[in-house]
Amino acid sequence: MSATLLNGKKLAEKKREEMKKEVSALREKGIVPGLAVILVGENAASKVYVRSKQKACEEIGIHSTLTEMPDTISEQELLQEIDRLNNDASIDGILVQLPLPDHISEQAVIERISPAKDVDGFHPINIGKMMTGEDTFLPCTPFGVVEMLKEANIEFEGKHVVVIGRSNIVGKPVGQLLLNENATVTYCHSRTRNLPEITKQGDILIVAVGKANFVGEEHVKPGAVVVDVGINRVDGKLCGDVDFNQVEPVASYLTPVPGGVGPMTITMLLHNTIQSAKQRG
Repeated sequence: MSATLLNGKKLAEKKREEMKKEVSALREKGIVPGLAVILVGENAASKVYVRSKQKACEEIGIHSTLTEMPDTISEQELLQEIDRLNNDASIDGILVQLPLPDHISEQAVIERISPAKDVDGFHPINIGKMMTGEDTFLPCTPFGVVEMLKEANIEFEGKHVVVIGRSNIVGKPVGQLLLNENATVTYCHSRTRNLPEITKQGDILIVAVGKANFVGEEHVKPGAVVVDVGINRVDGKLCGDVDFNQVEPVASYLTPVPGGVGPMTITMLLHNTIQSAKQRG
């Protein structure tokens, strides 16, 4: 058996073509979706992510702004900039690129963004709505994972999903989204004992631990769907949290790195920004 690859790049391209039409229709009504990005400091990876987001906005017709701030900026100054954007009617989404310098509270920053403009889906109000299955902005990476699985017609109902990782950005919300889809969800993490025994029970295995090639064939139930959310660099090459060569012969479906989940994250950010702009209409 050889796994079918879930091509996030191809799906992202398809969705962005659809979004271009949505944005064009909004522009005809005089509504130009706007995304504001704030970048604090000189983190090289963050700069790459921000450039990718701006390029994606440009491609589909979303107006984007970038505010760059030195890492010496005070928390209060950053919060004042968020307040300004909260009150800017031309901005539908606000994104503060993480990580932030140690002297600035990420939680304080996330909570300052208006829930109506929280297109990252991190505000406690939006997280609460997600937990209760209400309509809200969903965190972009977990949202992208679910969309990829739906596109491949993978069933969730009654399936056992095992998530390795419990971050607020990926692990916890992706499990909740699949629970909302009537899956049975188990979370594993750094304190989990006998990890392979548990992960091998998963019909769907989602890996988000940030450790290169962490998951091997011993972790995977034959025929399982494996989603690799990790992005690591080893010897100058990108790789995931899943050992691709070991797992590819065992799984039924597998996301590659690069070209799997990554392109879907920015795509769902664009989706959320467009949905926010529609609220203006």
